[in-house]
Amino acid sequence: MSLSRRRTVAALAAALPLMPAGTATARPRTPTVWIAGDSTAAQKYTDAAPETGWGMALPFFLTRHLAVANHAVNGRSSKSFVDEGRLDTVLAGLRPGDLLLVQFGHNDQKATDPARYTEPWTTYREHLLRYVAGARASGARPVLLTPVERRRFDAGGNAVPTHGEYPAAMRALAAEEGVPLVDVQAASLAEWQKLGPEPSKAYFNWLTPGESPHYPDGKQDNTHFRPRGAIEVARLVAGGLRERGVLAARDVRRLEEPVPAAWITWPPR
Repeated sequence: MSLSRRRTVAALAAALPLMPAGTATARPRTPTVWIAGDSTAAQKYTDAAPETGWGMALPFFLTRHLAVANHAVNGRSSKSFVDEGRLDTVLAGLRPGDLLLVQFGHNDQKATDPARYTEPWTTYREHLLRYVAGARASGARPVLLTPVERRRFDAGGNAVPTHGEYPAAMRALAAEEGVPLVDVQAASLAEWQKLGPEPSKAYFNWLTPGESPHYPDGKQDNTHFRPRGAIEVARLVAGGLRERGVLAARDVRRLEEPVPAAWITWPPR
């Protein structure tokens, strides 16, 4: 090696930071999709099977360079999730490049419960803004999701909306604040309409007596999902994120492919 080349190599080496012997190069952090929501999205466990939150199925539609952190919890509203410190926990974990999906509305409607109730055009919007502002302050991107529809049909077999003014209030807030919105309420209502009253039961936690040891007397639940319903709602969410440009084509998969219900598993508590 020539003298001039040795001097160049030495100069470059001196400019590089020293690392302790045996130190591995840090791997880049995986971008994470966080979910703040209620029981329709939440993780379910073996004692609740076959009840399934759509957040459990969302990873099937995201490519593996995205992680999912599902913080949705049964029975929470936009208000009680904040009051219990759950939003603070989520915000502490958010990093630049992450997404925060926010879906509330089912329990915000419970006017007789002051711990959970919010009024759609005032306190509901005010609480949602805390999620939006917190995510942005962390360098993450907030996304508002209108609440997924319940299964309700009128006498003529038409799917009926059940969330009152809450979806409209969220849509207005998203437009005013420039927040991406996935209209899960409208998309799921259209899906239930397409299925019809009887076939749609297979998407919800409708069980005959003896069908599940966890529900020996059966169950007729028009709010929570079985695996098939959770998978299709997660497909609506992932597809909506792609359509809104929140996720790129390389971030999603299987949007047009069947996903077996057998892929859903319920961990023990």
